Amino acid sequence: MGAEQATPAAVEARGWGWRHASRLAWALRDVSFRIEPGERVLVLGASGAGKSTLLHGLAGVLGGEEEGESGGRLLVDGAAATATRGRAGLVLQDPDSQVILARVGDDVAFGCENLGIPRAEIWPRVTAALEAVGLDVPLDHPTKALSGGQKQRLALAGLLAMRPGLLLLDEPTANLDPHGVAEVRDAVSRLLDTHPATLVVVEHRLDVWLPLMTRVIVIGEGGVVADGPPHEVLGAQGQRLADDGVWVPGHPPAFPPPPGTAPREVLLSARGLAVARVKGRAVATGIDLDVHAGEAVAVTGPNGAGKSTLGLTLAGLLPPAGGAVVAAPELADGADPAPIRWSSRDLLTRVGMVFQEPEHQLLATTVRDELAVGPRALGLPEDEIAARTDELLSRLRLDRLAAANPYTLSGGEKRRLTVAAAIATRPRVLVLDEPTFGQDARTWAELVALLAALRDEGSAVVAITHDLDVARALHATRFDLGGLP
Repeated sequence: MGAEQATPAAVEARGWGWRHASRLAWALRDVSFRIEPGERVLVLGASGAGKSTLLHGLAGVLGGEEEGESGGRLLVDGAAATATRGRAGLVLQDPDSQVILARVGDDVAFGCENLGIPRAEIWPRVTAALEAVGLDVPLDHPTKALSGGQKQRLALAGLLAMRPGLLLLDEPTANLDPHGVAEVRDAVSRLLDTHPATLVVVEHRLDVWLPLMTRVIVIGEGGVVADGPPHEVLGAQGQRLADDGVWVPGHPPAFPPPPGTAPREVLLSARGLAVARVKGRAVATGIDLDVHAGEAVAVTGPNGAGKSTLGLTLAGLLPPAGGAVVAAPELADGADPAPIRWSSRDLLTRVGMVFQEPEHQLLATTVRDELAVGPRALGLPEDEIAARTDELLSRLRLDRLAAANPYTLSGGEKRRLTVAAAIATRPRVLVLDEPTFGQDARTWAELVALLAALRDEGSAVVAITHDLDVARALHATRFDLGGLP
């Protein structure tokens, strides 16, 4: 491609579909549409509808026959998408999987170098891209020291620097704070103004993107179920789409009822706590926090404030960089009061953790076996394991996926699976990092209702989230790091 300016790409699907090699059911099937060069398209659909698979197909990264089976045709500029990979740039749901190099500047420059862009042009592009997405760190800043939200900005910066003809964004703002969401959207808008491209965005929470979009395509069973200008699709068909789980403005999901009793005894306390991912590099200090039985706590704040690191430290998975995390006698139940000293088996019934990136805690080869890992480690009888597993499969809409490989699930399905796996051992404290990531309106409501039920049964729920509706729905106590309003 060199230094020449890319032109917007044309995209066409002709009865296209994809089935993962380990799955009997197709991820999506019979999808047909044409996107003209320069169009800005928002792709909607329920969790598991195949939206991410479509973007992977357009980017040409689904793999060959050993990875799965395709049907129909998927074209970019009239050629098979697999033959036009340089035309498309993709930001994945999980930005951690896109970090390649150890330093921020090198990582952003990587794509440009692969495209053969002259070195003298690469670094001005890198600097401009980092500024556009609001990632204000030195070029030699270690990528391993970035938060999940910062890694999302890093991935987007790498895409913007390449200036492809087709921009494919898979929930690009899912783990960003509200300021970061607007910043990323505006960065994409500015790029399109100066370097026109075709834009395809997959997103559940769509309000922020609608002003940029010229078209909405809704994917459902049987292919495309709605296609047209945003006001027509979301207006005339809004109620039907909302009933199917699509997020539609003006059709909010139901909130669970408020708790019937006040929070009870303290289960976990932090005093003068400092937290760090990299030794000697504390990201937050002076934290004092009590977590009560029967309470939901929402940990909020901007990207990079240390929210995820705090969650891992409370859960006994990272040592405090200063101060202490102490379990109450009721929670410790005879063990050392410091969770960091507990064994993994001790943690199972005391503190459960749901990571921001679901792939980091998948262990089994089927969804059903994934849910059985914890209960089996506790030595529970097989009939009890089966009962717990069946209940969670049903409650979190994973029953039809019981025999599937967890890695073939959608992002939203993986999130529900990791929540279910953490709940399966019935810990007294549950720490969840972005628990509603990737959920459609229906599964969002069901997941929040499940967390509310755990709270009402006497568990403590700590939700690290940028989704302030989660805090409101759970009537959570807000604990803010970094001054988020």
